[in-house]
Amino acid sequence: MKVFSTPFGALLLAAGLSLAALPAARAQLGPIPRDVVQFSATATLEARQDQLSVTLRATREGSDPAVVQQQLKAVLDAALAEARPHAQPGALEVRSGAFSLYPRSNRDGRISTWQGTAELVLSGTELDRIAALSGRIQGMTVAQTAFGLSREQREQLEQQAQALAIERFRARATEIARGFGFNTYSLREIHINSQDQGAQIRPRFMAMEAKAGISADAPLPVEAGQAQVQVTVSGAVQLK
Repeated sequence: MKVFSTPFGALLLAAGLSLAALPAARAQLGPIPRDVVQFSATATLEARQDQLSVTLRATREGSDPAVVQQQLKAVLDAALAEARPHAQPGALEVRSGAFSLYPRSNRDGRISTWQGTAELVLSGTELDRIAALSGRIQGMTVAQTAFGLSREQREQLEQQAQALAIERFRARATEIARGFGFNTYSLREIHINSQDQGAQIRPRFMAMEAKAGISADAPLPVEAGQAQVQVTVSGAVQLK
């Protein structure tokens, strides 16, 4: 018998061996699944945002970086001294934020001045207290506000949404099985994914309020919105 010696002959021989191995490979993988359906079910719950974070910022600029840094440190120390007595875990938490100092160059590429920023962050579930304290901090202005859900409320909503999504998944599985003429089903694969969504609310700037006759230490005007927690259950079921 003549053995193939050309590349084409070797290719044919390799293809023949691969085709011969397919039945054995299929046997190892087991029978191809039949009567399997994949789908998902989603549940979304909504709640009022109960967490507020306010970032206060001070900016200073000068020719001497050491002086600028000292000015920022003095402002931040004073702000922390004002805020710390009001701190309460979970309700109103006080912490320092970003502290940066960087050079600014002129048209010739040389350093002309130094500019720096210091931040103070107030956060917690006592929205009114945080808003009031934010308006009393001297030497710093509001840079950003963010609303969200507290950990306790988020976990509670996730549990409720998850239970609802699972209930909807099971109901749909039963409906699909009966629609195809089967009596029941069994679970083959399940995935659970959760996410929360909520828009950030920006305050009206205090400088604008001052023009209307409101004092500089008035509470920060804020209003919480609604947040959504969504849980999706996806997977495959074996119809029986």
